[in-house]
Amino acid sequence: MRARSARTRLRELAGNEWTFVGLVILGVLVLTGIPYLYAYLSAPPGRQFMGIMLDVPDHAQYFSWMRELAAAPLASNKLTSEANPPLFFNLLWWGLGRLGRLMGWGYAAVYQVLRASAAILFLLVVYRLCTLFLSDRLMRRTAFLVITFTSGFGWVLVLMKYTVTGGELLFPLDVFIAEGNTFLGILGYPHFIAAGLYVLAFDLVLRGKGRGGGMRLPILAGLLVFILGWSHAYDLLLVYGVLGAYVVLLTLRDRRLPAYETRALVVIVLVSFWPALYSLALTSLHPVWKEVLGQFANAGVYTPSPLHLPLLLGVAFLLALFTALKMNPLRLRGVQEKQLFLQAWFWSNMLMIYIPTDFQIHMLNGWQVPIGILATQGAFRYVAPALGGLAQRAGRAFSAVGLRKAVAVGLLLAVIPTNVYLWTWRFVDLGRYDYPYYLSDDEVQALSWLEANATEEDVVLSSLTLGQYIPFLTGGRAFLAHWAQTLDFFGKRDIVEGFYSGAVEDGWREEILRRYSVDYVFYGPAEKALGGYTPDRSPLLRAVFTAPTVDIYAVLLEPGACAPRPGTPRGPRIAQILAPRSVMRSWK
Repeated sequence: MRARSARTRLRELAGNEWTFVGLVILGVLVLTGIPYLYAYLSAPPGRQFMGIMLDVPDHAQYFSWMRELAAAPLASNKLTSEANPPLFFNLLWWGLGRLGRLMGWGYAAVYQVLRASAAILFLLVVYRLCTLFLSDRLMRRTAFLVITFTSGFGWVLVLMKYTVTGGELLFPLDVFIAEGNTFLGILGYPHFIAAGLYVLAFDLVLRGKGRGGGMRLPILAGLLVFILGWSHAYDLLLVYGVLGAYVVLLTLRDRRLPAYETRALVVIVLVSFWPALYSLALTSLHPVWKEVLGQFANAGVYTPSPLHLPLLLGVAFLLALFTALKMNPLRLRGVQEKQLFLQAWFWSNMLMIYIPTDFQIHMLNGWQVPIGILATQGAFRYVAPALGGLAQRAGRAFSAVGLRKAVAVGLLLAVIPTNVYLWTWRFVDLGRYDYPYYLSDDEVQALSWLEANATEEDVVLSSLTLGQYIPFLTGGRAFLAHWAQTLDFFGKRDIVEGFYSGAVEDGWREEILRRYSVDYVFYGPAEKALGGYTPDRSPLLRAVFTAPTVDIYAVLLEPGACAPRPGTPRGPRIAQILAPRSVMRSWK
């Protein structure tokens, strides 16, 4: 019997198979939403969950862009004290900022919209792509679930932490890296799941060949990649690299340049490379953004070495690697085009995760798709028959259907443990009700005062803990806020620690306040923990806001400097971010 066409299989999905997909998506959204509910509902009196589940510095950066772009086409970098013109654009945060402004929603609420929409888009696209490569329904479902839930062997490192390593987690990056982990991305990094756009672009290119080889679908794919480029310019490297590798493999197989695929690649590049030019110009020509790019190394997060990839990516990666090698990537004759595309995607992506850039780790994003499909192919083509042979030699007999189902279940059980740990750990981490995910009522009120009274060019000196919240909650400039966006990050971190310590004289503090044009000094629990400074005794400062645990001081380097300067109109009020919390409280 001839294999059914991909289009026929896709039409058949209109029934119970799309219902299955929908239920999985719903289940994922419910699971990843529960920690947010917990954080809002369980917050003790005097503490407020700020709506960010993971990686506060980066998300506070995104929220700052959202705030800036809600009211203007371009954003300034507010995470550093140096004045700089609005030159930055990001389509994702521009759209979310405009949506929040239109609907009157706070940043935390809009972020939940992103989580849901990104998850739905990505998972629908993934299943659609699975129909191209897998004609068997059980295999499609298995691959879809593997891509959705797969994680690495981080659970082994966690087990060792509590048994043999004395409480130390070895190789923590192999546990917590979100790129390539769909479930963790949906939980706390939904902008990574925007990789669904380039996965859909691949889908369109492959389907275009089966529809006569016209350029309509590749042009549409190029437009999707163009949109993606205005949010994640680095993803363009993945798109061009994978499609380029596919063209190379087809050329080697057929000993001639593939006409359709070459035209499709050229069209996609011509349509979509403009955002890359903008990013290159911004980070090359403007000194502020050039230094921001140069500080990406400050994070110290790079792709784990090849020997660590099994730890990071787990059983699915090992099975995918086995399958890709078993198919012999050097033997191209007779290999079908779709399988050749999988090979191109898998191997070229493996190379690109080690490109010599500070953002190489982002190249892991989306690699879980070919890994999941290849792992499923290997499980059903090689593992299942091998287990069946072992059972026969042992005098046991299993039905082919039962064996295939057992292999599918076994594969899924093997790939999910680390994600179970990561999900469970959110409750432990959030249950501390402390920085960086929670702020006190006094701190929130103080930030609200700054939003209402300071100008958007005023510089606020604070600890890093509070500084990361200042740009998006007040619209002002933070002296210290982010490991890359804050110029001279390590130098300013040392300045902040010295400023709040009791070991320096006010003359040094005055020099710092003048040099960086600081307008306000924030003094709360996080700042008090840095040392014994008592700003209420300083002739350089005057208290302009006072709460039981937080004070704000205006810098008095000129007559009248304690009064807020007139400035640009204020943006959305800080209270907006707490709207979800008020709703949650009403459910109690």
